[in-house]
Amino acid sequence: MTDTPGTAAQPTALPFDLVVRGRRILTTAGIVDREIGIRDGRVVAIEPLGSGLAGDEVITLNDDQVMIPGLVDTHVHVNEPGRTEWEGFESATRAAAAGGVTTLIDMPLNSIPPTTTVEALEIKRASARGKTHIDVGFWGGAIPGNEGDLRALHDDGVFGFKCFLLHSGVDEFPHLTADEMEADMRKLVTYDSLMIVHAEDSRAIDHAPTAEGDQYARFLASRPRGAENVAIAEVIERARWTGARAHVLHLSSSDALPMLATAKRDGVRITVETCPHYLTLLAEEVPAGGTAFKCCPPIREAANRELLWQGLLDGVIDCIVSDHSPSTADLKDVENGDFGVAWGGVASLQLGLSLIWSEARQRGIGLPQVLEWMAARPADLAGLKSKGRIALGYDADFAIFEPESAYVVDVHRLHHKNPVSPYDGRALAGVVTGTWLRGEKVDLTTPKGRLLRRGDV
Repeated sequence: MTDTPGTAAQPTALPFDLVVRGRRILTTAGIVDREIGIRDGRVVAIEPLGSGLAGDEVITLNDDQVMIPGLVDTHVHVNEPGRTEWEGFESATRAAAAGGVTTLIDMPLNSIPPTTTVEALEIKRASARGKTHIDVGFWGGAIPGNEGDLRALHDDGVFGFKCFLLHSGVDEFPHLTADEMEADMRKLVTYDSLMIVHAEDSRAIDHAPTAEGDQYARFLASRPRGAENVAIAEVIERARWTGARAHVLHLSSSDALPMLATAKRDGVRITVETCPHYLTLLAEEVPAGGTAFKCCPPIREAANRELLWQGLLDGVIDCIVSDHSPSTADLKDVENGDFGVAWGGVASLQLGLSLIWSEARQRGIGLPQVLEWMAARPADLAGLKSKGRIALGYDADFAIFEPESAYVVDVHRLHHKNPVSPYDGRALAGVVTGTWLRGEKVDLTTPKGRLLRRGDV
């Protein structure tokens, strides 16, 4: 798809609900000077700057501002209901909007009940209704014994199914064996659903050292690269044998990149994501007792980080999403700093674009590529056909971003429910100054997001 100036889906003579004009608008043609006409929540005109589109409201960008497509974050743990003290739909979607995210897909675990039946899905939807500042969809869960629920969940609009290949961290969401995952894949392929996998091997971790204490090196040794590598190999081969679509979540081990590249060349239907913490943080710099940095799989060494960036540039890694997995400060064991008992998860939903842009610009990577990884490709992964791009017919979900501005993270000023983040005090480039959902500015006060079902968009 390319940006075609001079083409409008509706007559341009009529006033639009909103017109955005500026010299730096990120369309499918790159960053160009354009006027964007929005009507009924959709982009219906893309014209050269100076065309004089008329609108009930007109936004004229400064030269230091860029209109970017709203980010799509397909990996967020909202935790409501059941663990709403960790996070909730209102706080999570407010944080997302503040960071330029206009659509998120919620993970099926850490809420109670987990999203493993249609009944549980409706409980979650009921908890979310009227609370979302952005659009929200839901993944289903694949656990032992619920294979009979998968088709019903699919028909009720989940975007795919998540499974673990080791203990998930919560007892109500047990993990699958590789054989059980394969059996579920054989069902999913019949209706072309997607299996997304937390790929770490429990046997490798059982043989690793324990993680107790305040030294990060000990925790890192407790979640070795081999655990990821073995599990990813299982995902690849089971996807190869079944023909199912599979997606590797939160890739941390760069060792797995060659076999993933080979699988893609072989035609295996596999995609891969990584996360800001693996692309910005370093194991060598985690302080003693710094449990805010704990996540699973773990943040690894500097050389590994650079190989992950190369994996993105090579197209082996498809997208960047947050894996926002917050908890209360006591569960993070902030006071004691014991990596063996702290909850494993990084809170970064509001910060993702600035984090990635800060690193990307130092590597000579342009903003269009960053948004491809953080908006267009996650939308493609979830099958969101009207999200992730500023293009004719798409939802008018966008943000205004100042890439040359900077700020210092103050964890107490973030919209996440709990003020715990490894990025506290970090200087970042790039500021989101406003976010629009279907052409209406998100005011962070009145929730106007929609609950999405697969196939609706």
